[in-house]
Amino acid sequence: MPFVSFAFFIFLSGCMMHGMAGDGMPEPKGPEFWKYIVEENPYRTWNFFPGKEGLYRGTSPHGAFLKVYVNDLAYRAALEGKPMPYGAIIVKENYAEDKKTLMAVTPMYRVKGFNPDGGDWFWAKYGPNGEIMAAGRMEGCIKCHGVHRNADWRFLHVAK
Repeated sequence: MPFVSFAFFIFLSGCMMHGMAGDGMPEPKGPEFWKYIVEENPYRTWNFFPGKEGLYRGTSPHGAFLKVYVNDLAYRAALEGKPMPYGAIIVKENYAEDKKTLMAVTPMYRVKGFNPDGGDWFWAKYGPNGEIMAAGRMEGCIKCHGVHRNADWRFLHVAK
């Protein structure tokens, strides 16, 4: 029995060290996060950001056209006009002018303690096939979104 208890303790310690802690959320790392949003919990099965259903005109530095998907936590917070909770994920697909060519996938993922100076957001930019173009505490994202630090670091909000 002592061996079983010790083995269980080691297992739990390992889970906590790897950011799993039983919550099922991915680590804020490029490859792990891509795997999560594409294979484990495919973002294309999620809701669109409320009020931004389907394809809409985008602005620089993102694509000419965009689609924005949100996980359940982000969807509920957006509908209720509340700040995004930890675990919220917003995934933006960035399309070319032809409205068909996917240029990049740019997600935001809120992780407690990950980046307090950047609203605790993990930022990433992936190519259409998942190649990591940038990930982590991305200075460009933080600087641009920082103008909305009092609004959860987001440009998207539900129109009331």
